[in-house]
Amino acid sequence: MGNMGKKSFLKGAAILGIAGLLTQVLGAVFRIPLANIIGTDGMAYYGAAYTIYIFLLVFSTNGAPAAISKMTSERLALGKYKEAHRVFKLSFVFMAVFGVVLFCAVFFGGRFIVDAMKNPGAYYALIAIAPALLLVPMMSVYRGYFQGMQEMMPTAASQIAEQGVRVAAGIALAVALMPRGAEFAAAGAAGGGSIGPVIGIIVLAIIYAVYRKRIVLDMAADRHTEKESAVSIIKTLAMIAIPITIGVSIQPIMNLGDTMFVMGRLQSAAGFTTEVAEDLFGALTGFAIPVINVPMAMALSMALAIVPAVSAASSIGDREALEGNIKLAFRTSMIIGVPCSLGLMCLAEPVIRLLFPLQAGSAPTAANCLFILSLGIVFLCAAQTMAGILQGIGKVSLAVWGIAAGFAVKCIFTYILTGRADLNVSGAAAATLAGYFVIAAFNFAAVKKCTDVRIDIGLSVVKPFVSGLVMSAAVLVIYRLCAEALGNSASTLISVAAGAFVYGAVLIKIKGIADDEIEKLPKGRLLVSLLRKLKMI
Repeated sequence: MGNMGKKSFLKGAAILGIAGLLTQVLGAVFRIPLANIIGTDGMAYYGAAYTIYIFLLVFSTNGAPAAISKMTSERLALGKYKEAHRVFKLSFVFMAVFGVVLFCAVFFGGRFIVDAMKNPGAYYALIAIAPALLLVPMMSVYRGYFQGMQEMMPTAASQIAEQGVRVAAGIALAVALMPRGAEFAAAGAAGGGSIGPVIGIIVLAIIYAVYRKRIVLDMAADRHTEKESAVSIIKTLAMIAIPITIGVSIQPIMNLGDTMFVMGRLQSAAGFTTEVAEDLFGALTGFAIPVINVPMAMALSMALAIVPAVSAASSIGDREALEGNIKLAFRTSMIIGVPCSLGLMCLAEPVIRLLFPLQAGSAPTAANCLFILSLGIVFLCAAQTMAGILQGIGKVSLAVWGIAAGFAVKCIFTYILTGRADLNVSGAAAATLAGYFVIAAFNFAAVKKCTDVRIDIGLSVVKPFVSGLVMSAAVLVIYRLCAEALGNSASTLISVAAGAFVYGAVLIKIKGIADDEIEKLPKGRLLVSLLRKLKMI
């Protein structure tokens, strides 16, 4: 606003990135005890309902806040405080109506949706999470308005509060309803998703009330008289938000492919009973995918923090900064993605058994899915980072085409492979891997064509992979040496810690990461000093 000092755009993006990481970790932590409580059947019901919910809310959680933020900041930059607040008010009405439509579609059409998915047991879970569809769109308006003011803390605070309450309420309700059966326990877990947004919107309303006096003063000082039509504002909101929504929604869109096809193909083509199909689907969506979400959060947070830098460099025509940021973004995605991919492939079953000790019967199926999906992490990291860069340079439509190509491949392969009894849900995981690869390749080629940036493959890809292979060998050896004496849990944790150390040490030794880059990390100078004493650099 007028009286506010200039905020660091990158600092704001980092705040959102940290909040996003915390909420993703909380979400993953939620699913781990939940899977142990409600089992594969319950997770099949919960997973189906939650996938539909997330898909329906992608516009509200990703596209709308970004569009409202852009529209607000443009008006504030011109001193049009009254028009900025009109964007807020009109967006609020539009998103409230949008939320009512979503709620009615799910609440009254829930039976049709679960029958179409061949997963009727998910009905109560879908109905329990439907009220959240009323509140989350309105939260997105508050978040977008504050982000347009370059105030990122309100979004971060509401995200963490919402997710914390969702996790606590979901676990408590699942435990309370488990005696009534897996369907009701899944509904309890989903019900937490409707309680969390209540807290989130209360937090945002309180913060808005605190800012209200300042907002009114700025509007009173605004002497602009021209008014944009309400229809024009809503039309602009939709035109900006829709392509952004699609461009950043790789995971929800891919997961929708599983929800659309897997249960039906397992029963109609592979010949499994409904009960067996639910067990298999629960192993995929309830056990394997939540493990993948934690490294994904790290990559997405990094991508979120780098996009504004790319956007700023592109808008002022700073070619050197643009190239440097694109190269750094891609290399960072590889440095994060490669060890996560290779490490989880090496320890797929030990990790599943560590996290879900009460579900031993489902461990082999879940581990097989996790092994395949783990290979996809490196492609998804690259795909998401490149999609962010395309948005930053104003080529949002290309990111949409990349996802469309990947989703088409995902659906075709899921339909074919899941119908084979010997592959079942592993076929769905392989289809997701193929989809991620297509999106990564498409987005990489699009960034290369649009920017003509030359990426050093040796530095960005080969060195992380060499470090990752050395790490993998160390992890496998350490796990096998420890497993008999210490058991699975302790051996897995020791192997992960040792693997992280080996990967970092090798990467530094072969100059995969430079001294000045380490210095930019939290406590980086101290770390560089320590590494020099150890003669690692």
